[in-house]
Amino acid sequence: MRFLSMIRINENSGLRPSEKLMSDMGKLLEEVTKAGVMLDTAGLRPTSEGVRVRLSHGRISVVDGPFTEAKEVIGGYAVMETKSMEEAIHWTTRFLKVHGDEWDITCEVRQMETHPEPA
Repeated sequence: MRFLSMIRINENSGLRPSEKLMSDMGKLLEEVTKAGVMLDTAGLRPTSEGVRVRLSHGRISVVDGPFTEAKEVIGGYAVMETKSMEEAIHWTTRFLKVHGDEWDITCEVRQMETHPEPA
C-alpha cells in the first residue's frame, strides 16, 4: 500500500530547521529508506515562488504566490510503501517527533490509488 504524507506548515512562523534537526532527520530518512518504506520525499520551496493554476467553469487562471489566504501550506511530502495505514502513521509520527517541541506541524496521510499494470 502506498501513502502520501503531506506536511502542512505555517511558512510565516519564522522557524527554520536547525543543524541538529537536519542531522536527526537525515538519520531517520536513512532508517526509513533502509526499511524499504520511503519511496520519495522532499521539502517544497516557499509559496512566494509558486503559482496556482485553476480551472473554474471552463476558464483557466494563474495566480502568483504567495497565497496570503492560506494559514497552512504544504511544506513537503513523503511517499511511503507500507503494509498498513497504521505503519504509515508510525513513520509519520517518528517524523513529527524529530522536530521537537518548538514546531507546530500537521501531516495529512492518505492512501494512494493503485492502477493495474498494463497487460
